[in-house]
Amino acid sequence: MQPYDFWQEILPPRTHDPHAPLATAYPATLADGQQLLLPIRMVDEGGLASLIINQASFSVCDALAKDLATRLAAARPDIIVGLPTLGLTLAAGVARALGHARFVPLGNFRKFWYEDALSMPMNSVTTPDQDKRLFIDPRMLPLLTGKRVALVDDVISSGRSIIAGLSLLEKCGIRPVAIGAAMLQTMKHRALLEDFEPGLSGNIHACFSTPFLQRGEGGKWHEKPGV
Repeated sequence: MQPYDFWQEILPPRTHDPHAPLATAYPATLADGQQLLLPIRMVDEGGLASLIINQASFSVCDALAKDLATRLAAARPDIIVGLPTLGLTLAAGVARALGHARFVPLGNFRKFWYEDALSMPMNSVTTPDQDKRLFIDPRMLPLLTGKRVALVDDVISSGRSIIAGLSLLEKCGIRPVAIGAAMLQTMKHRALLEDFEPGLSGNIHACFSTPFLQRGEGGKWHEKPGV
């Protein structure tokens, strides 16, 4: 596959075997058995399946948003809050799938009317060397006060972005009723989230999860157990 071919099509169930030796792509499996091919990115100690949702086709974005909206519906959220940057694409789709008229986007850039007190430090696995801040537009706070809020990101990997979002909302007196993501990228986030709040990892809803991968015979990728 060419790099631009990924994330363009939802495949029928059992199109690919995720437990077979893998060359360049990991077949993520949704709850209904359908699959989405994700490119494998090399990291220092192995490989990770990658999802860049704002490069996905509209049909894939819609499918993931509908799937996650169905999962979050039981929490009865009144409004969706999206984490930047890629989480905003998914959050908007989830809000529409839930029948909401709008969502509330958080941001990494300070507008002149923003308040430093309503911000938090933030970094992520994909931008480890960038010291960013997470902001909320103070004009959006009335949309959240007293409401059932769900926090949405595209991918949960280390858990640091989710914690930044939760911490910022906590500053605003808001405790989300649920957390959602398209992908859980390995289970490394669990320890950090449980340190932040015991039981928090059990309140996360995701369309699919992907394992940590290691190279095996013939240079093929295999799931690394326990990660």
